[in-house]
Amino acid sequence: MKIASIIGARPQFVKEMPILREIRKNHSEIIIHSGQHYDYEMSKIFFQDLDIPKPDYNLNVGSGTHGKQTGEMLIRLEKVLLKEKPDLVIISGDTNTTLAGAIAASKLNIRLAHVEAGMRNFDRTVPEEINRILADHVSDILFCSSSASASNLSREGITKNVHIVGDVMIDAIKSSIKIAEKKSGILKKLKLKSRDYLVATVHRAGNTDKKENLREIIGAFIQSGEKIVFPLHPRTEKFLKLYGIDKKIKNTNITITKPLGYMDMLVLEKNARKILTDSGGVQKEACFFNVPCITLLDATEWVETAEKGFNVLTGANRKKILHSIGNFEIRRKYGGIYGNGDAAKKIADVLAE
Repeated sequence: MKIASIIGARPQFVKEMPILREIRKNHSEIIIHSGQHYDYEMSKIFFQDLDIPKPDYNLNVGSGTHGKQTGEMLIRLEKVLLKEKPDLVIISGDTNTTLAGAIAASKLNIRLAHVEAGMRNFDRTVPEEINRILADHVSDILFCSSSASASNLSREGITKNVHIVGDVMIDAIKSSIKIAEKKSGILKKLKLKSRDYLVATVHRAGNTDKKENLREIIGAFIQSGEKIVFPLHPRTEKFLKLYGIDKKIKNTNITITKPLGYMDMLVLEKNARKILTDSGGVQKEACFFNVPCITLLDATEWVETAEKGFNVLTGANRKKILHSIGNFEIRRKYGGIYGNGDAAKKIADVLAE
């Protein structure tokens, strides 16, 4: 079978690694990179870290509004899919790349598989929620990370070809962490000791594009007095400068770095005392490493992390963030809520059928 995998953002690069290793055992695969993330720190370094082959196509779409970016992807994806004529398209997650891939494949009547199907935070003001819903409703095969996501699909009337396989990001962590600990020198470079610092990531539009939200989050970071390592997403950097908040960070307890590669980020997360984030992928990684996660959102699609006590939701509320930094702890270890590292093999087995 000829498979086209459509990827374009950091989390999708991570998911692609375990998937390609399994599906290439029995199928041919082409990789189509939308170009949604394109900086070295946001794209190329992940291909190097994860040993992902160079994409067969890079659409070089770049940044832009949701409509412009998704529309450009659709135009360029359609040309590639018409040329390559794959038997199946695989999409993952909830980015604009996911949505464009879903629409392009379904309009061309190419069978479509969605990895990480059924995730919902039930907030339709979040762009990713719209992407998730639309992608699921045009997919032919739906791979769920948990029983909760499968239940979400069932409530929306999607019950055929739904498979609970676990999460491929757990596969990626398990296959990479030992290599990361040998290769990464991030702790030494930043002069960090294990459990002596916090890690923070902020990139969601709801936090970056709203001045008050970003000001509250950064204010909480500074007010906490904790040593915080803050790898800076290009979007966040742009708005910190626009709002003049970047000046308040200088000479504080916050250490700004460029976006980090996968290996460095894993080591940084594993050794952190706590993690503050609005990233879904980082929430899962924190859960796997048994590191308390403070999620800077009012809702999460990764509901199990909160229900099992690994994660607390604070939104952009300064008081809640500060309280959680000082008091939130976890009292259990990762129990395989998103599988134990064999999700990609289960996906390949389903495709073989």
